[in-house]
Amino acid sequence: MPCVRAGRQWEIRPASAVRGIRRARALMWQQIRGLARSCRSGAGYPVAYRGPDPEEQETVCLEPMGSERMEMRKRQMSVQQESAAGGTAPAQQDQPGQANPRGSNACCFCWCCCCSCSWNEDRDERNRKASYDVREGTADCEDCPKPTAEEVRAWGQSFDKLMCCPAGRNSFRQFLRTEFSEENMLFWLACEEFCKETNKSVIEEKARVIYEDYISILSPKEVSLDSRVRESINRNMLEPTSHTFDDAQLQIYTLMQRDSYPRFMNSPAYKNLLNALSEQSSET
Repeated sequence: MPCVRAGRQWEIRPASAVRGIRRARALMWQQIRGLARSCRSGAGYPVAYRGPDPEEQETVCLEPMGSERMEMRKRQMSVQQESAAGGTAPAQQDQPGQANPRGSNACCFCWCCCCSCSWNEDRDERNRKASYDVREGTADCEDCPKPTAEEVRAWGQSFDKLMCCPAGRNSFRQFLRTEFSEENMLFWLACEEFCKETNKSVIEEKARVIYEDYISILSPKEVSLDSRVRESINRNMLEPTSHTFDDAQLQIYTLMQRDSYPRFMNSPAYKNLLNALSEQSSET
């Protein structure tokens, strides 16, 4: 009998097990909700590594997911605008302890930023003499008449109709700018102009500029491409043709169609534009 009573003391009863599971689950969801609130607000969250003792807890400061990447994008865009205006950030001039950002001095095949090949030596001069500079040619939105309400409605029917309309590309590009992905549209427009070129020397010049601006990992405007397309471009850059970036252009076009286009259709920018044009057409 004593053995039986001792065994019953260690017996795990279903009711007590269920209560323990419920308590653990409630505690887990409480911690998850607190962590989510801290992520959204950027506030600190107490983390206990060994137990519930307050003295052994540590407050961890959390930022919203993706905030560091977004801030990096903002800094890159500001530096890009300053360099386009001919200015140089003072923080990069006189601070000896800061690494020199030599990424802009690297050629399109250099990954270590320290090469001194002939492409670097006279790159600026060739860029000034080029018949078309991608960075300047696509810096501003396209000149086009104001769209009508019917055209704006047609943008919602398919992504192809949006991209075939200059006003649609401008509106979509402004939306991409708010999402820090304008480089996708810039790359697609650059490829559209590049495909029309027939002069071999100009093709080589444009191909290098496009590679440096949108393909190189050193560029702040690098587009997202898979390894297969990148390897194909690297091979084709040995003897570039007007079709060097065809696969990359198609991949970026598909990316915009699947990812950014649905959000643009549901954005306040598109809806407000459609409502404003609809009201004007009804008044006239």
